[in-house]
Amino acid sequence: MNRKLKRLGIWIALLAILSGAGLFLSRGVLLRHVADKRIAAWSARYDIGITYASLRMPSLSAVRVEGLSVVPARRDTLLRLASAEVKIDFFSLLRGDISIREVDTEGLECTFMKQGTVSNYDFLFRSSEKKRAASDAGASLGYADRIDRALGLLFRLLPEDAVMRRTVLVGERDSLRTRFYMPEFVLDNRVYVSDIEVTEGDMRGKWHVEGALDCGMRSVKGSLASAERGKCVVMPYVRPHYGAAVAFDSVAFSLAQMKPEGGCQLLKGHAEVSGLEVHHAALSPDTIDLNRGKIDYALRAGERFIELDSASTVCFNRLSFHPFVRAEKEGRWHFTASIHRPPFPAQDLFASLPAGLFRHLQGIQVSGELSYDLRADIDFNRLDSLEFSSDLRGHGFRITRMGTTDLARMSGEFEYTAYEHDQPVRTFSIGPSNPGFRPLSRISPLLQMAILQSEDGSFFYHDGFYPGAIGEALAYDLQKGRFARGGSSITMQLVKNVFLNRHKNIARKLEEALIVWLIESQRLTSKERMYEVYLNIIEWGPMVYGAAEASRFYFEKEPADLSVSEAIFLASIIPKPKHFRSVFNPDATLRENQLEYYRVIARRLAAKGLMTEEEAETFRPDVQVKGEARRLLKIEN
Repeated sequence: MNRKLKRLGIWIALLAILSGAGLFLSRGVLLRHVADKRIAAWSARYDIGITYASLRMPSLSAVRVEGLSVVPARRDTLLRLASAEVKIDFFSLLRGDISIREVDTEGLECTFMKQGTVSNYDFLFRSSEKKRAASDAGASLGYADRIDRALGLLFRLLPEDAVMRRTVLVGERDSLRTRFYMPEFVLDNRVYVSDIEVTEGDMRGKWHVEGALDCGMRSVKGSLASAERGKCVVMPYVRPHYGAAVAFDSVAFSLAQMKPEGGCQLLKGHAEVSGLEVHHAALSPDTIDLNRGKIDYALRAGERFIELDSASTVCFNRLSFHPFVRAEKEGRWHFTASIHRPPFPAQDLFASLPAGLFRHLQGIQVSGELSYDLRADIDFNRLDSLEFSSDLRGHGFRITRMGTTDLARMSGEFEYTAYEHDQPVRTFSIGPSNPGFRPLSRISPLLQMAILQSEDGSFFYHDGFYPGAIGEALAYDLQKGRFARGGSSITMQLVKNVFLNRHKNIARKLEEALIVWLIESQRLTSKERMYEVYLNIIEWGPMVYGAAEASRFYFEKEPADLSVSEAIFLASIIPKPKHFRSVFNPDATLRENQLEYYRVIARRLAAKGLMTEEEAETFRPDVQVKGEARRLLKIEN
């Protein structure tokens, strides 16, 4: 019996050896059969042609391909490859995973072309039924699982060692051609290094990249800088296509997937840039210079949320802070964010302001300390519950020297320039030397209060920012999906008109907010003088500026002599002064949709003691436009 079992074992062993030998000897045939079947499926699904000159397996764990090309139907060639040999972890393959150990390529060239709306890579974005099913299945996964799967796949496919010679990546869009060429990319003992030659039109550059990759520990780091001494890296593509210029001395990054904590994925790393220069009209009319910017981050992801932990640190120049940002998906997105910065030297803030972004504050010197708190809670399921607060506080803070602009200039007489469509149209003095200037004592209290109640009711009590207005404007804009409401206080409008250009960009809003805070917190100009300046510069019609000109233009009288109806009318057209005709009927009477506004302001004037309650309740607006304004209305006298 034992002898029979031994013979059976020998025959099984021989059969296994012969089967293994047969598989080994026919591995190339099997590989090509599987590959050709897969290629046929891809070709049919995506309407592309995939061909190769040679495909074989030098060993059980190595695949070599030569003369590979990918050509979408009726499009230019997407990919050419002279040769590539890939070594795979055999034991991982037996477990059903693909883990790449080594890659050796020669002459890889990828060309992405787009002419108008036609490209040779659009097939990559076509979704098959199978891919849609997989996507739907993936959508049920939490963010922690998605990140873990994505990083797991990435680090399995990245090789432990690689040599890539004569690698070319080309992007062609209309008439612009951007080319990246790596003579040799080497990944050896977890360290990679390469030079990259970049050409785009007349632009030539040579970059140097290096870093480390540890697939087992799921970590990667790297850096990019110019390979030419004294030169910076100029980013291609963005200027011709997006009108932006971006350059820097160097960038560096790192990413490491840490051990999960409480079912959450934790990613840690950093990103930093030095010598960054950015120019784009939407940001600033000047080039923005950032000497040094860095973030050390801890990113946490759970089933329904992703958050930037407050242990993260953001630094730019001399300033640093710890932000917290959380995005949670429950129906629609719910975002929360906060920053708490305890007292720090105030000069650190002003010395860190990027040149070109705060040009009116360049060179300013301050003493004392500042602290800052920000809180935002934006739930797109309930935008009416939006919360936003931003609080910058000074501690023994004072300005010791002004920068490029005298922020106290409104306190005395000064020259004001009015702009239309970013072009100066008039310049006049704001003070007694101007015959058209009117101090507050010569402007009707009715007009003063009507404008306050319409534009900024708490102007004389707040510190430059209307409480709640920014949050309300933000909620309204998010509901409308566009910038529909500004939430600007009178101080903010003054700073915009007196100190800043009219270009609507991010830089102007940031600089506006900081200048407002400085003027208000340091009492550089009294509230009374600011309101006086405001009433003498605001636009009230076509080339009509200030209360004196407006009163003459519409009513042929002085601003001290305005009636209740006339005062409310002038307050009502401030938001759209050039469209004042739209509030009138063809016979020069007020449109019906204006009457409620007049009643509301009248009740507020009564509450302030400028009318009796009985007068406000029986108030009926009577606006009799005269003079030049009446001629513009084309009404017969």
